[in-house]
Parts: sequence; C-alpha cells; structure tokens
Amino acid sequence: MLLLLVLSALLLLFCNLDVWYFLRGALVFFQAWFQPRIGDILAEQRFDGMVLLHDLDYLGHMNNSRYLRECDFARFHHYMRNGLFMASCKLGARMVVGASTIRYRRSLDFREPFEIRTKVLGWDEKAFYLEQRFVSKKDGFVSAVMLCRQNVVRCSPERIIESVCQAKVSCVCSFGEQIFNHTNIYFLYLR
Repeated sequence: MLLLLVLSALLLLFCNLDVWYFLRGALVFFQAWFQPRIGDILAEQRFDGMVLLHDLDYLGHMNNSRYLRECDFARFHHYMRNGLFMASCKLGARMVVGASTIRYRRSLDFREPFEIRTKVLGWDEKAFYLEQRFVSKKDGFVSAVMLCRQNVVRCSPERIIESVCQAKVSCVCSFGEQIFNHTNIYFLYLR
C-alpha cells in the first residue's frame, strides 16, 4: 500500500512538474562544478547535446522551444565554468533573459548530435550580451544562432566581472542595444 502511494505521488509529480528539467539542471551544475574553471570570461565554450524523442515536434525534428531550453542549459554551464554564476550569487545578483532572438537555419533531426558554442560578446551597465550557435556534429553546419541579452538584477555586470577577476574593470562595452536593434544586419553577416 505504501509503495502504491509513493508511486502515485511520483506520477503526480511527473504530471504536474517538468521533473526532467530540474534533474538535467542539477546534472549540468555538477558536470560544470567538476570541470576545470575557464579564466577568460570572453572565451567560447562548448556544450554537447543530442536530439532525443522528447525534443521532437510532430514533423520529426527538434521543436523550436527546445532550442531555447538547450540554450538555457548551455548558458548556465558557461556561467558556472567561467565563475560568473558563483560571483553573482555572492553579490546577491540574479541574471534573467531580457531579450533574445534566434535564427533557425536548418533543423536538427532525431539522434543528431550537436554542440552549443556560447560566448559573451560584451556587457553594458545593465546586462551581458551572448551569442549561442547550434553546430551539428554530423557536418559542422551552424543550424541556429541565438543572441541573448542577460539582464543583471540587484547588481551590475561590471561588479560581477570585478569579483571574478579580482581586479577593477576598466572598460564596459556599450554595443548591446545595437545588437538587438540591428539584428537583421547581423544575420545577413552570418549567411
């Protein structure tokens, strides 16, 4: 009877919460925690993935919303490895997506391995600006490109970077809004 009650509670949990999301988030956290730290905040980092059954839409390729979800995991991994996540926690800051734009160039199919290449393009007084590219491991084709403005709440990007680098940051990039105002020009460059 107790086993049936526990199984019912687990089934209810799986039906009402996206448990896989939280389990995967914990896995990404522990994976990044035990990997060597990357000292260069602007360095590109790679995060591996594969299109699984629950990623597919009714046309048999990766659902558009799954690209955004994979970007979340890759950004978190990126911030863990370069120290931005722990520094922001120490300072009481929170990072939230303030804007994003994505260009889908070619769909990713079932069981297709890919990597997400994430890099910080710069920052201003309110946000970090990142680029994330989905690169197929099958042929090296860039399947999608996402630009993301990661707003920093209760702190500033400059203070977070100073905490990570243990030094005063002398310049702040001020091109962030231009990226989102000129997205079409940027994507023309990618063709």
